[in-house]
Amino acid sequence: MMTVPRFALALALAVFQIGVTVSRGAEPGARPPLATRNVVLVTTDGLRWQEVFRGAEESLINKKDGGVANVDALRRDYWRDGVEARREALMPFLWKTVAREGQLYGNADKGSPARVTNGKNFSYPGYNELLTGAADARINSNDKVPNSNVSVLEWLNHKPGYQGKVETVGSWDLFPYILNVKRSGLSVNAGWEALALAGKSLNESQVLLNQVMMQSPRLWEGCRHDAFTFPVAMETLKHQTPRVLYLSLGDTDEFSHGGRYDHYLRAAHDVDANLKQLWDTLQSRPEYRDTTTMIVTTDHGRGDPPRGWRDHGENTKGSDAIWVAVLGPDTPALGERKDTAVVTQSQVAATLAAFLGEDYCAAVPAAAPPIAEAIGRASQAAAVSAQP
Repeated sequence: MMTVPRFALALALAVFQIGVTVSRGAEPGARPPLATRNVVLVTTDGLRWQEVFRGAEESLINKKDGGVANVDALRRDYWRDGVEARREALMPFLWKTVAREGQLYGNADKGSPARVTNGKNFSYPGYNELLTGAADARINSNDKVPNSNVSVLEWLNHKPGYQGKVETVGSWDLFPYILNVKRSGLSVNAGWEALALAGKSLNESQVLLNQVMMQSPRLWEGCRHDAFTFPVAMETLKHQTPRVLYLSLGDTDEFSHGGRYDHYLRAAHDVDANLKQLWDTLQSRPEYRDTTTMIVTTDHGRGDPPRGWRDHGENTKGSDAIWVAVLGPDTPALGERKDTAVVTQSQVAATLAAFLGEDYCAAVPAAAPPIAEAIGRASQAAAVSAQP
């Protein structure tokens, strides 16, 4: 009898096994790989879920309670008779694109609540919860104290494939402390800080951006205007090509505290325009097209009219309510969610990591789990279980 060489026998066995696998399909429980390779996280500070899902609040379009300078102009811009038309007038990209191609959580009117869990309902505790996956009772002020907790951004930045590819650009000057840059080594541009690109010289447009930003009047010393923060983020995206970009905007919160509902609405409208420009840019660049997920949310909610909308905190009813939007190649197009379980702010960190195929909860057991339906895991599991 002819002897078959061992390597030939091994090759034949391997080919047979491949054929069997192909003929019977994927193993039960197997999940297709995610398309997402990059994530952009965007927050707009203190934007209420009520405006996101209902549009402009009519009881605040006045001088007395809303501090509106030109009531007729504001009504013309943002007031519509129906809720759907009104919210689309305020945030057209969110409702024409995200709500059709992605998912939106947080509409309490339709049984899809989203909440913070830290109990403080203001910014530092909120951003800590958002970025680390868990509330921390020790964080009870907005003081400039370096955060002892490791964020998902820091965690990713120390993993192969992400080192030097995680960027943060924010309007609020507390982010270097929230992300503890001295320990984390993260790249963070925040507050009234000039644009600088690591290892690269600025071009003429970037130099001009810095010059105008530094000479601009400052409404708030601790918070840069979003009109500067957004272009800084776009320049960072284009020239640093991060795999993870965190963009934090602040005008919506500042104008709320100032009691200017007209400026608040226009800031929200500008955020929506920024989201569209950001998404269009991502889809126009080969390194991001069809491989990038965008998550949009806020750090806390606010109270109700006539005065509570200006404030938030543990003593302001309703300011624990937030919202979350997700858009990307792995998110089923379920649109505005209805009758869902409560989504929490603490789930954002693990959700961000999960889109990248990383298990944040395994490394940080205290972190809340990802929002499974936003990643398509629930629909994948249902499809697998339905196979004969």
